Amino acid sequence: MQHLLFSALALSASAHAYGSGSAGWDSAYSRATAALHKLNQTEKVGIVTGVTWTGGPCVGNTYAPSSIDYPSLCLQDSPLGIRFANPVTAFPAGINAGATWDRSLLYARGAAMGAEAKGLGVHVQLGPVAGPLGKNPNGGRNWEGFSVDPYLSGVAMEETIQGMQDSGVQACAKHWLGNEQEHNRDTISSNIGDRAAHELYVWPFMNAVKANVASVMCSYNKVNETWACESDAILNELMKKELGFPGYVVSDWNAQHSTVNSALVGLDMTMPGSDFNSPPGSIFWGSNLAKAVADGSVPQSRLDNMVTRILAAWYLLGQDQGYPEVSFSSWNGGKATVDVTGDHASVVRTVARDSIVLLKNAGDALPLRRPKSLAIIGEDAAVNPDGPNACSDRSCNNGTLAMGWGSGTAQFPYLVAPLDAIQVQAKKDGTKIIQSTTDSTSDAASAAAAAETAVVFINSDAGEGYITVEGNAGDRNNLDPWHNGNELVKSVAAVNKHVIVVVHSVGPVTLETILALPSVKAIVWAGLPGQESGNALVDVLYGTISPSGKLPYTIAKAAGDYGTTWNNAQVDDFTEGLFIDYRHFDQNGITPRYEFGYGLSYTKFDYTGIAVDVHARAGPSTGKVIPGGPADLFNSVGTISTTVRNTGKVAGAEVAQLYIGLPNSAPSTPPKQLRGFQKLRLEPKQSSRAVFELTRRDISYWDVTTQKWVVPTGKFSIYVGSSSRDIRQHGSFTVGGSWGN
Repeated sequence: MQHLLFSALALSASAHAYGSGSAGWDSAYSRATAALHKLNQTEKVGIVTGVTWTGGPCVGNTYAPSSIDYPSLCLQDSPLGIRFANPVTAFPAGINAGATWDRSLLYARGAAMGAEAKGLGVHVQLGPVAGPLGKNPNGGRNWEGFSVDPYLSGVAMEETIQGMQDSGVQACAKHWLGNEQEHNRDTISSNIGDRAAHELYVWPFMNAVKANVASVMCSYNKVNETWACESDAILNELMKKELGFPGYVVSDWNAQHSTVNSALVGLDMTMPGSDFNSPPGSIFWGSNLAKAVADGSVPQSRLDNMVTRILAAWYLLGQDQGYPEVSFSSWNGGKATVDVTGDHASVVRTVARDSIVLLKNAGDALPLRRPKSLAIIGEDAAVNPDGPNACSDRSCNNGTLAMGWGSGTAQFPYLVAPLDAIQVQAKKDGTKIIQSTTDSTSDAASAAAAAETAVVFINSDAGEGYITVEGNAGDRNNLDPWHNGNELVKSVAAVNKHVIVVVHSVGPVTLETILALPSVKAIVWAGLPGQESGNALVDVLYGTISPSGKLPYTIAKAAGDYGTTWNNAQVDDFTEGLFIDYRHFDQNGITPRYEFGYGLSYTKFDYTGIAVDVHARAGPSTGKVIPGGPADLFNSVGTISTTVRNTGKVAGAEVAQLYIGLPNSAPSTPPKQLRGFQKLRLEPKQSSRAVFELTRRDISYWDVTTQKWVVPTGKFSIYVGSSSRDIRQHGSFTVGGSWGN
């Protein structure tokens, strides 16, 4: 399957052509300012106001001016493909892309998604997702993002945005800020401490802005008791001033609550321009904004700034040059007049394959080697009998799980289920297939008893809160497998001594019941793999390629071990602070079942030697603000490197991971935090050097007193290894001196 990798990477070969640094924005602003002077007041208001829900072909549309050559802007979901259109590619979810820990694949996936969006005439693709970050393991939309770790999420945001925007579509980083659960998301206040906000939830958005993301979407919830889309603190002060964001802020759909205040605090575009009622109501801008400017409630300069930001993003992406017309309608089945899918199935298969995490493999149960007979068990093994698109916005859990539910979905052009792909392989191998594609424990036991090896498929679903599936109102009610999955595996393990469990899930699933069964020899996490699900799985199950995915979150022994969960109140005080996921487990001495960054291979890797060449000065960042934050935050302070060797008998890829522990002078800091990773593809006996470059931001913490990123004094601990707990090399460096107010 190596050719699929090359095919995927070929899509990322283009140079980062658009918006390279501040020079790109400077030119775009110059053109936007010139265009602004040609617009009348009605046209300016139209550019910042949606045409109302269902008022245009896309889920969001603005009014088209006649004074300049500028279209009705088309804004369309979603972060894994184009919603409400077909044919399009159903890509692996963000959580799978994160599990690859592969910068080149993250870019390739973004580039392919961006190419499809542009091909359909979409100007703004509503993704990628850095919020929710995923502090609650049962959060409904965690799967749309990349990882609960801000560093991994940040790298994924940056690569995905560059890929999307190099293809010509505007990316939209969402949801800003603190949107960590679906329950009460329209009313809850996320009360986040200043330091935790910066070091966890703001961090990946810094990467997004540094990547010149065109737009940012503010979220439904309140932040520290103020609506996110009405907050001067997070829109003007944090996003636009502190992070130096030159693009525009667009509201989540109906997340606006006022005419004047939203304009004054930094909202630049309202979507969709009305509520979802028929006829539409709650129109805050449009003529109401025009009146507010006319009576002086909103300064003319503020409206002009909104328009300039929106136009600048359009020019930044070169969308004024031969951009395609919108070729579908969201409201009549979405059938497009063009086919934009190209060879993107190869990207899907490669990302899906390289995101698979091998959790357990006792006695080398995998890869499969021409088994005489194979039982394929569970409803999750096969496509929904009513078709993969039978449920609106994927609002059911019937058949194999390949994406969650909600607005972050796309329509499958096809879905290769695990059973489909295994049957093709079985025919080549002469393997007899006995199948039971229901969740009946008696049928499962009967099938398993008749086979040499049994593969059981279980899942756990989640999604957006406007849909409730099997009693789960967006967020998951628990971390157990759905459809009595534990009992399904137990029934199989009672009659078959060689059981493999495949998990399709939106996030962590508690596996203790399954792991207690001696017959369960292997467990594979396949996440939400998209349309090539079965083909990607077969690549790994049969050893065409060694698994190389690593967990983008921690799998605990019990749900209570995480220390966080969604609540049904109107306030979430984020009392866990900095200590989420592995930071929490490390801080409290809790042993996880499978730690963050964990993943097995069919080969073995050794780490030898560590070289530390880091030189930094203590004190606060003082650089000029550029897109992303103070410029000196992104300056290199040196490198850390180690040698990784494939000591096994098959080719494989290892994700070498760097964690940093800050000195004691940094108060109340997690024991270690991810600050680098590199995926190395190695032939048997081959070695390669993993080199991690550290920036000033990587060794800083947010000081709430000075309101600066600060490099502390003292000894920094270095941990390099195969996961957050499988540390192979230790080192340190010291930053001397002192700093004060």
